[in-house]
Amino acid sequence: MSEFRIHHDVNELLSLLRVHGGDGAEVYIDLLQKNRTPYVTTTVSAHSAKDFLKKYDELKSKNTRNLDPLVYLLSKLTEDRETLQYLQQNAKDRAELVAGAPAAASRISVQELEELRKQLGSVATGPTWQQSLELTRKMLRDKQNKKNLGQRLPVFPAWVYERPMLLGDFLTGSGASMDAAVPIGTLPLAAQEAAVVEDLLYVLVGVDGRYVTAQPLTGRQSRTFLVDPSLDLSIRELVSRVLPAASSYSTVTRFVEEKSSFEYGQVNHALAAAMRTLVKEYLILVTQLEQLQRQGLLSLQKLWFHIQPAMRTVDILASLATSVDKGECVGGSTLSLLHDRSFSYTGDSQAQELCLYLTTAASVPYFEILEKWIYRGIIDDPYSEFMVEERELRKEKIQEDYNDRYWEQRYTVVQRQIPSFLQKMAGKVLSTGKYLNVVRECGRDVTCPVAKEVIYTLKERAYVEQIEKAFSYASKVLLDFLTEEKELVARLRSIKRYFLMDQGDFFVHFMDLTEEELKKPVDDITPTRLEALLELALRMSTANTDPFKDDLKIDLMPHDLITQLLRVLAIETKQEKAMVHADPTELTLSGLEAFSFDYVVKWPLSLIINRKALTRYQMLFRHMFYCKHVERQLCNVWISNKTAKQYSLHSAKWFAGAFTLRQRMLNFVQNIQYYMMFEVLEPTWHVLEKSLRSASNIDDVLGHHTSFLDSCLKDCMLTNPELLRVFSKLMSVCVMFTNCMQRFTQSMKLDSELGHLTLEHGTMRGPPTEAERAEERARKELARKCLAEHVDAPQLASSFEATISKFDKNFSAHLLDLLARLSIYSTSDCEHGMASVISRLDFNGFYTERLERLSAERSQKAAPPVPNPRGPPAPAPRVAVTAQ
Repeated sequence: MSEFRIHHDVNELLSLLRVHGGDGAEVYIDLLQKNRTPYVTTTVSAHSAKDFLKKYDELKSKNTRNLDPLVYLLSKLTEDRETLQYLQQNAKDRAELVAGAPAAASRISVQELEELRKQLGSVATGPTWQQSLELTRKMLRDKQNKKNLGQRLPVFPAWVYERPMLLGDFLTGSGASMDAAVPIGTLPLAAQEAAVVEDLLYVLVGVDGRYVTAQPLTGRQSRTFLVDPSLDLSIRELVSRVLPAASSYSTVTRFVEEKSSFEYGQVNHALAAAMRTLVKEYLILVTQLEQLQRQGLLSLQKLWFHIQPAMRTVDILASLATSVDKGECVGGSTLSLLHDRSFSYTGDSQAQELCLYLTTAASVPYFEILEKWIYRGIIDDPYSEFMVEERELRKEKIQEDYNDRYWEQRYTVVQRQIPSFLQKMAGKVLSTGKYLNVVRECGRDVTCPVAKEVIYTLKERAYVEQIEKAFSYASKVLLDFLTEEKELVARLRSIKRYFLMDQGDFFVHFMDLTEEELKKPVDDITPTRLEALLELALRMSTANTDPFKDDLKIDLMPHDLITQLLRVLAIETKQEKAMVHADPTELTLSGLEAFSFDYVVKWPLSLIINRKALTRYQMLFRHMFYCKHVERQLCNVWISNKTAKQYSLHSAKWFAGAFTLRQRMLNFVQNIQYYMMFEVLEPTWHVLEKSLRSASNIDDVLGHHTSFLDSCLKDCMLTNPELLRVFSKLMSVCVMFTNCMQRFTQSMKLDSELGHLTLEHGTMRGPPTEAERAEERARKELARKCLAEHVDAPQLASSFEATISKFDKNFSAHLLDLLARLSIYSTSDCEHGMASVISRLDFNGFYTERLERLSAERSQKAAPPVPNPRGPPAPAPRVAVTAQ
């Protein structure tokens, strides 16, 4: 079993058992890979239940895959009491859950229920075998017509099934009158033998004789016969040896007639046609025997001698027909059964040759579908026989739905329809057709130049070589189409330019133009105005040279970044419904918190740059854009502080603390931005570009692009909600601090006062004179003195000092919390990239000392108090922080 199959089965098992959390699938996968047994033999104890043995034999006759490994697993489960108890409890919980479900949850309509009741009633009261066949055909017809909505599939007229004389099988219970026959035991032995030979020739072609008659069938069991009990014992023994040939012929005839119906698919049609050819040769043999009998040259011994080779053939045909019936095989499952049976006859050359003939004939329609798929990317499968299933999905949903899985779900592999000789190549068969289909949907006709007819053979290497060549061609065609004609790499660079803030001058222009607009509540913002400002910023910057700049759009999100992250993480979990139905209006967002870019991507590039990828780009952009906004606000405060330094504020000692806090915040924001831009995004982007150059198919491109986004999100702290919450609190403290400082600057009226002093000399009277300049200097000095006295007022100084102290305390507490979490995250999860953030934010060890002191205080609080006879310890020295 491949590693992919192990991953798939473990995840499916956990989903069926509804196991959430715990150790996760990876732990169980590792255990299975370490302890799996390459060779599994099934030995069933003689004391095992008869029902189990009966079920095992039934599944074995259906050619059920992985049956022996399943029995081995069940035997191991019976030895593990803890697992048995868990499975029993799980089954009990699920039964209670189903029992407690509301009756309205059923999706079947009243009309469908009534129709089902009539069908079941008719099956129960009528001839069960014929009714079950009709019901099976109807179910297959409904399924196929539902799949082929555009065209109705052909069906045989009803009289084909209503006229039993058209069949080549026995007419039992038809009321046909037979010639009155004297008891055969009253005849001489020679006459008995002659009569029985004549009867056997009739019975071998499906017609009742006078002394040998067929018994009615009640199901799918083999045909049995009734022989006149007065027949001589020695003759009866020879008759009993010949009758299995008639029974096998009856089984094969019924199978050929049944599987010739349109509903059973082209593979079964081809198999039935091949069997009909062999049955024709069998009938020719019986005709030759009849000629000998009419010439008086056929005795019962000669009949037995001549019929033995044909008995082996019809016996194999009947065995195959029974297995196909029991397994309800269609398409690929029929070919798997035939292929496995061919291998099982290794050593019996005649039987293997017969099975190879049947498999080769039956595989022709299947290989025609396969050739169209791997050479042209077209599925022509009206009867649902092929290993690849097509679903009706819209390409446009890739740009609308985050969780849309068009690439994974448009074409999927049907495990049951994979022939066992193509099992190893199923993944490449799926990918080959998908690649060609994408190119075809773009309006280009593709035909593989290395196309060759696929012919069945026991040597699997022949299939491998042909599929490998087709896969290589399809991979190259699609990859060249996307990279050269659709300019995939150029598109990704364009997205990086905007979403990862790679275009510096564009963002300076854009943020200058939209600063006032984005400060408004999101409901008050006019999107068209933002679009116009975006267009202006694009035209004014070097982004004007980007050929894809018109695909950049504005998007105002209904929720903040943390909510968006939690909604994404909740997809396909129990919390998804609660997150989807949460009211987005509970928190009033500003334009800055809701702002994001969007990007228009058309088919087929939307396979790579789908809504899931764009959402990740948006999360990265919103994270960095808000950091850039906070940095700009802190820089504005720095400019205001530079202006305020020219005043003699002697008693306003809190100003030094405000300057220091502002510099610490600016240092924090700039270091975080540097880390994200130059230590995460740029190196990861170079790895992506290098990987794209070496990619050999579109799945590799998808994997590299997804890996790039996952790495960026993880290293930028966007996959851990706890880290993001602490970081958001730090950003909020910085924003509130900048707002406070700007309000204080406005209260001082520095800008308006200086502007007023400057404007007085902006008249048409020419440059100011020396006297006017002296007067201006005096007025400025007077303004400085008044403002200094105003700021030095004790009430104002104490109020602002308390405010700044509170900001300092909150910022330090949140920053210490972030550093502590980063330290734990970098060591426990082996994310060593986070150590770079810690070293940048704590470059001089100042916070390390604070963290150690905080850890010591927590440990002291947790430990029981110990009395100290020498008195309280001396206070720890304070660390002085100077303004930078």
